[in-house]
Formats: sequence, C-alpha cells, structure tokens
Amino acid sequence: MEARTTFEQTRWSLDDLFPAYDSPETKAAFDDFEARVTEFEGLRERLSSQISQADFMDFVYRYEYLNKLANRLYGFAGLWFAADTQDQQAQSFTAQIEQLLAEGENRILFFSLWWKNLAAEPAERLMDGAGPYRYWLEAMRQFKPHTLSEPEEKVINIKNITGVQALQRLYDTLTNRYVFKVEVDGEVQELTRGELMVYARHHDPELRARAYQELYRVYGDDGVVLGQIYQAIVRDWRNENVDLRHFANPISVRNLVNDIPDEVINTLLDVSEQNAGVFQDFFRLKARWLGVERLRRYDIYAPVAQSDKSYDYQAAADVVFESFQRFDPRFASLARRVFSDDHLDSEVRKGKRGGAFCWAVSNELSPWVLLNYQGRPEDVATMAHELGHAIHAMLAAHHPFLTFQSNLPLAETASTFGEMLLVDRLLEQEQDEAVRRDLLFRQVDDAYATIMRQIFFALFERTAHDMVKQGASVDELSEAYMENLKKQFGDAVDLSDEFRWEWVSIPHIYNTPFYVYAYAFGQLLVFALYRQFKQEGESFKPRYIDLLAAGGSDAPMRVLEAAGVDARKPEFWQGGFDVIKDLIRQLEALPLS
Repeated sequence: MEARTTFEQTRWSLDDLFPAYDSPETKAAFDDFEARVTEFEGLRERLSSQISQADFMDFVYRYEYLNKLANRLYGFAGLWFAADTQDQQAQSFTAQIEQLLAEGENRILFFSLWWKNLAAEPAERLMDGAGPYRYWLEAMRQFKPHTLSEPEEKVINIKNITGVQALQRLYDTLTNRYVFKVEVDGEVQELTRGELMVYARHHDPELRARAYQELYRVYGDDGVVLGQIYQAIVRDWRNENVDLRHFANPISVRNLVNDIPDEVINTLLDVSEQNAGVFQDFFRLKARWLGVERLRRYDIYAPVAQSDKSYDYQAAADVVFESFQRFDPRFASLARRVFSDDHLDSEVRKGKRGGAFCWAVSNELSPWVLLNYQGRPEDVATMAHELGHAIHAMLAAHHPFLTFQSNLPLAETASTFGEMLLVDRLLEQEQDEAVRRDLLFRQVDDAYATIMRQIFFALFERTAHDMVKQGASVDELSEAYMENLKKQFGDAVDLSDEFRWEWVSIPHIYNTPFYVYAYAFGQLLVFALYRQFKQEGESFKPRYIDLLAAGGSDAPMRVLEAAGVDARKPEFWQGGFDVIKDLIRQLEALPLS
C-alpha cells in the first residue's frame, strides 16, 4: 500500500482492535478469553519444581496469549473512553472490561504466585531455558517479598474495580467535563482545558492571568471533592502496598515496578532539588526580557517575543517527519505508519481526554496516539514527543508481547529525544530572529516543565502520602502544595493564592502515583545522550537505537550500562543540569531587544 503524504485532523479508528463494542468480533474475543482461562485453570496440577522446560514454556505462551487478548479488549475500552469520556456506553463498557479482566486475572493468578515462590535452583533452571522471556521472569520474582496469599490477592483484584479504579474513573469523568470561560478580545469564550491553556503562553500578560485564574477557579470549586478523591486513593495505596505488602515506603512501589533501585531515584530527587536555583536564575533572566521586576506564576511560559507563529496540521506533520528523517529514515517511516494506520486522534472536542498520550496496545500493531492539536509550537513538539513513544514501541516490537514495552523511566527517552531533533530542525529553518529567540527560550521552558516541575510534583506526592497517613485535611494538603511551590520558585516568582489548587488538576498523581519522576529521569538522560550525539555523530546512532530496541527485554540499569550510563552517580544527573546551565548562558549572551 502506498504511504500517505497528506493528513487531516481526525478521530482515530479502533477497527484494528474491534469494529465496535457489540460486534461479533468483540463477542468472540470475550468467548475466547473465557475458554482460554478455563483451559489454563485446568493445567494447574502440572506445576511443580520438576516441571519440564517444554511444559513450563507452554504455561508462559498461554499466559502471554491471555495477556495479549486482555490488552486488546482493555485497549479498545480505554481508547474509546479517552476519545469521549462522557459517553455512557464507553464508561459502562470500560467497567465491564475491568470486571472481566479482574476475574480472569484471579483465575490464572496461581501461575505467577507459584513462580514467585518457586525455590531458586529450579527457577534458575527454567529461566536459563526461557530465551527472550528470561528478564520478564526474573523481574516477576523480585515481587516475591511483597506478594500475598492467593485468596488475599484475589480480594485485592476484585475490590480495586469498585474501589480505587472507580475513584480514578470518577476523577477523569468529573474533570474532563469541565468548561472554562475566559474573555478573549472582548468576547467570553467557552473552552476545554486544552483550549484554555493555549493562553498560558500568550503574549498578553492579562490574558495569561485570566486563563490561570479561570483554570483554578473551576478546579477550586470542586477542590474539596477532588481532594477527598485523592485522599482515598492515597489511603488505598498505603493500605495495600505499605501495610499489607510491606514496601518500605509509598514511592518504593513505583521504583520496583520500574525496576530502578530506591537509591537511584533518591539521588535523582536530591540532585534535582539542589538545582532548583538553575531554573530560578532562568526565571530572573526571563523577567528582564519581559521588562518586569519579577515573574508571576502566570508568566513562566510567557513568550519573550510577540510571535504568535502557528503551524497547520500538515506543516506540523511534515516538519516532524523531516526532523526524524534526518536522524534515521526508519524513524520517519515508523512515525508515518501511525498516521497511515488511522491510529491518531488529533481533534479538539468537548468530552475528549485532555493532554496527549501514546498507547502501545500490541507489539503487532502500531500504537495509538492522542493529541489535542491547536497549531501552537508546543503542539508540534507534543506531536514529536508522542510519536517518539510510538517509534520506541515499534523498534522493540520484535520482542515478545510480555517484554516489548520499556520501563517508565526509559519510556521517555525516545519521546524527549524526538522533541530535541524537532527543535534543532525548527531553529535551522526559522529566519525570524524573534521566533528563533522564542524557540530557544521555549527549550528551557520545556526543560523546566519536564524536569523541575515534575520533580516537585513527586516531592509533593511524597509529602502528601505521609500527611494523609497523619489525617491531613484537604486544606492542609493545599497549604503543603503552596510551600512546595515556594521552595521550587524561591524569590524568583510571585505566587498567587489560586495555585493552592494546582495539585488537584494533575491526573498523574491520581491515576499513576509517582509516575511523574519518569519525565525528569528521561529528560536528563536525553540531555546526556543528545550531547553524545552532537559530539559523536553517526557513531552514536547504533548505540542509541539499540537502547530503544531493547524495549523491556532487560533491566533498565543494565540497558543504561550498555549505553555507557551510570545512573547511580550524582554526577550523571548533575551533567543534565549542566546542559541546562549552558542553554541559559547562551540566552544570557543574547542582546536584549
């Protein structure tokens, strides 16, 4: 089939998963899932420490098939819901799928429990013969100290459907229906969150202020309710993971899921916190460029030049493909595949989930990418970012389904690297000095948003989890968040009171606790890798592509070591901040205009 070269903003198609939620194909998948689970249950008696390699691998292949089928059903439901969070059929179908999969997981749970509890000698024998599944099996056994009995694990799976998962879906449903009203050019407009936040980077300082004030007015009106949802999620996290599973602390759960040692993440957080002054210096510089004594929190993403440059959708796609092509033609080809497969939803519409994501449902299909594209330069960068995720997944698609997805911290590598390729290309193409200057400032803006902002979210989460344990109220959590912001910005930025509600507007801390440090991990890693690329040129590319192609087939620390990275050392993380310092020095050298 000839590759498409022209693209329009559309909804995605889910036909590669299922034609519809009530289609014969979907019903057949439900029936197949039930039949396969029943077959799997019937093999339980074959499990023993003397099991043959062939019989053991038969379990692994059957387990993988069930997980692949479950992921297709869950992916269809999740993507349908993301496209319209207000669709009641999508809501009901998602709940139905969650129930089906939880029940199915409970029925096959015996296999993973048996594997985690198997003695070391037979486990090593079976891993030696497992080929590409070795790391997956090895990683599963790391959870042995935190695994409960089979009846207890089943209870947790079932209670999650009507417990924490229901709370998370309620949060998404509530917040994605919000409508924001702001006056633009003398006319009051009703906007989605994505549309509203266009004005966070507008050159009009009063419009920026009105946008933020409206954002947190709406969230603040529901702040107590959203805060109570958060408290319940945090209590659930602690009750299960600290009290029952005996993790050392709440963040250790995420670290083990990511297979990154606690001390590495503690080093990342400590070094980042120590470098808060780097971005405070940047905000002072930006204040001088904007001609103000001190930035307000409304101003941190303000453009330094009155350039409202926009990119139509086709132009955005073309420049992203071109920036990928210049690095490696495979990158551009894989990115085009997402468009050609109709796996991209780029429209802005009410009810659709805000923000952007990439969802690799299967190693046999190109991933699905959600954008809310509005023509801004940051929307072009987001396109490059999410397509970088897709490229990462497709480069690793030769691995088995159970091992092709990379761990979260490494999952941000290709996405942020893709953004940097794009910025380099835009700087080369751009003749307007004001736009070039704005692009350079935006690069540091984005580094702030990806590194320091996310680090302080993680630091707030760590504080909030402890405070909720002590019975803190929603207002007390809001006060703690304001203290977090004051430490982050120092005397470089003025804060207004409505930002006390910013924390209830961050979906990640609700849906995936402690996810956010992965962004900083990935960005600082990419700064180091990108510096190597600039120094080494073509010789760098095979090593970088090997890192991406590893997917989740090996431990992240071993993947990094193979790429010459020692993430245990504070000096490595400091090196990323030194790159940012260099960028700021370049900006300081520019003549004020």
